[in-house]
Parts: sequence; structure tokens; C-alpha cells
Amino acid sequence: MIRSDLKLSHPELANGRWAEMSLAEQLGNIGSEISRAIKSKARGNTERMEHAATRAIELFELTIDCHLKEPAKLKELCRGKEEFCDYIFGDNNFNTDPAKMLKYYDQFALIARRMAISSPKS
Repeated sequence: MIRSDLKLSHPELANGRWAEMSLAEQLGNIGSEISRAIKSKARGNTERMEHAATRAIELFELTIDCHLKEPAKLKELCRGKEEFCDYIFGDNNFNTDPAKMLKYYDQFALIARRMAISSPKS
């Protein structure tokens, strides 16, 4: 649960809009922030990396909140957050390959895009 006293990067999403998105849309958006964080880390831009990582973690938390009653999804989400945080801020104890992490999240963005194309909202 995201603390209510924190300044959120995505306040409109935290107010319910995030819960209306499909899991693919949620993970695709998380992947966008992960991509920004990984690219910034590779460039040595710590400040941009930290901002993108903070946004990714916030989106992970919102997604976890949406799926608290779904143990399999919850386990996968928590593992993804843990792996991302270990890669960005830790010692990469999971030996995460950033290209593989990006590929994983990119798949969700593609699924979300296909869903949006096949069922446009009126």
C-alpha cells in the first residue's frame, strides 16, 4: 500500500485510474520507467536513473495493490520489483541481464497495444 503522505509521481493513477487498466497495460507502463532507469544507469546519469526508478517502484506498488487477492500475480509482481531494485540499487545478486528485463516488460507493452487496437474505446 502506498503511504498517503508521500508525494506521488502519478497521483491521478493512484486515485483509481491505474486499477482500471489491464495487467498488460500496467506492466507495459512499468516497463517504460524500467527502460528509462536502465538507460540512465548505463549513461551514468544517477539523478535521472533514481527518478525513473522511483516512478517504476511507485507503479509496481500500485499494481501490487490491484492484485493483492491474486497470489500468483502478486508473487510475480513482488519478484519483478525485487529484481529491478536489486539491479538498479543493489549488487545485482540475481545476475539480472538488463536486456532480458527490458524484453520481458516490452512484451506487455506490445500486448496492451494490440488490445487497444483490437478494441478501441469510444
